[in-house]
Amino acid sequence: MSKVSLQEMLDAGCHFGHLKSKWDPKMSPYILMEKNGIHLIDLNKTAAKLEEATLAIKNIVKSGRKIMFVATKKQAKEFIASEARRVGMPYVADRWLGGMLTNFATVRKSIKKMSNFDRMVTDGTFQNINKRERLMITREREKMGRVLNGIADQNRLPAALFIIDIKKEHIAVSEAKRLNIPTFAMVDTNSDPNLVDFAIPANDDSIKSIELITRAICSAIEEGYNERKHDKEEAEAKATEEKIVTEQ
Repeated sequence: MSKVSLQEMLDAGCHFGHLKSKWDPKMSPYILMEKNGIHLIDLNKTAAKLEEATLAIKNIVKSGRKIMFVATKKQAKEFIASEARRVGMPYVADRWLGGMLTNFATVRKSIKKMSNFDRMVTDGTFQNINKRERLMITREREKMGRVLNGIADQNRLPAALFIIDIKKEHIAVSEAKRLNIPTFAMVDTNSDPNLVDFAIPANDDSIKSIELITRAICSAIEEGYNERKHDKEEAEAKATEEKIVTEQ
């Protein structure tokens, strides 16, 4: 995993928190000082928490499980969706549907319906229905896609969530908590870090800060994939070797 340096975090503005008037006192262990009425985050604490989070995420991915990325705020959504797709992880970037975790069976039905629409296009059914129906289906598919495209391949609940801004994504946080799904999150000075399992104290409003922390998370995911692939290849080679010895 590529470690993020303090200088990189400083350059990305990871240390800038919110106005002192908006702070959550539970963030006090991670606040270095106040300057011009703004809290500054202790980046040494950020580095330590980020390392802890990336190690845990690497091990989850190494075991063959998925991390769901959650970020619906304007400055984060496109980047988060792009990075999640790049590393093969599910994501929610448009809006969080209530019950996306706690009522997953119903969400799966919506995904199946969306897949049926896609099948109608590929098998020619779509062309055989009247124009008005085609328009209605197209509109519904677009509407569903905005919310569900990022989880279209999800057959089971994710093993963990990586969240940007736990105040905005409070429903996702509470649903994960109800189901004992571990949560990893960028937590700014206006939030309670105790609401998530792995809080990474950092500026969750700056796109540069979001990009830096997310890339570190994705690097851990890639390392987990690679280690899993390596272990699998080793196991297969060993099994082949044992088979040859047995046949001899």
